[in-house]
Amino acid sequence: MSARGNRTGILLMIATTMVFATQDGISSHLASEYNTFMVVMIRYWFFAAFVIAVAARRPGGIRATARTPQLGLQIGRGLLLALEICTAVVGFTLIGLVESHAIFASYPLMITALAGPLLGERVGWRRWLAVMAGFVGMLIILEPGRGAFDPLALIPVASAVLFALYGLATRYASRRDSTATSFFWTGVAGAAVMTVVGIPAWEPMRPPDWGWMLALCSTGVLGHWLLIKCYELAEASVVQPFAFFHQIFAALVGLFVFAEALRANVLLGAAIILGAGLFALWRAAQAASDDEQ
Repeated sequence: MSARGNRTGILLMIATTMVFATQDGISSHLASEYNTFMVVMIRYWFFAAFVIAVAARRPGGIRATARTPQLGLQIGRGLLLALEICTAVVGFTLIGLVESHAIFASYPLMITALAGPLLGERVGWRRWLAVMAGFVGMLIILEPGRGAFDPLALIPVASAVLFALYGLATRYASRRDSTATSFFWTGVAGAAVMTVVGIPAWEPMRPPDWGWMLALCSTGVLGHWLLIKCYELAEASVVQPFAFFHQIFAALVGLFVFAEALRANVLLGAAIILGAGLFALWRAAQAASDDEQ
């Protein structure tokens, strides 16, 4: 891929993170007023419609895109992501966007730590140091040794773990399935499970909030469309570090829209986690480059 394509891809990745941060803010607003399962269910209906429309435009249509020799794994991936989104939204409403995303930023380090035992990938000592640094950053945010420790802060930890497992499952699925197939089952399986749990939780929405719901679903579709375009134009290793802008934009939404506080320990811990995550990504890219030579 060209240098120009990589530059455009970086801009698209930053735009994607801005859109997803906006989506997080809208999710937090709606979930504070209505049942989380219902909010995520409607969001998934639009997501599923989008992935089906994308699949229909591909060679062979929906049937070819949906074909997979590992259906159980693909459905499991969809369930993991649906559960992660529900957990994340609950975290947004209970402890806020700033702290939730500061902790959630640790998920690439969790992927690094689990890639060895689960996928058999080799992880060097430098990346293990990054993982340990990220763990220290998380402890700084959580402050487990102080009387002020809030157990609710473990919700974004659970969200990060779930997303890391989803990422590992996606990496494993990519060994036999295309990205398009995995994308299709992410939306369809997630929509199916959320419909099962969301319909019983249905509650009437006020007319103005349907506008917010439309905005939530639109940002979801726009964000995924931008992400697809990003990976079409640029190398994943080039644009992936810029995915951390999601945490920055989400924190800004929390600070300026929801008037959340930014505690010193959260700022310090988040800086350590982000730095460790970027270092781990850089080392992974270096290792991949060395293997190709």
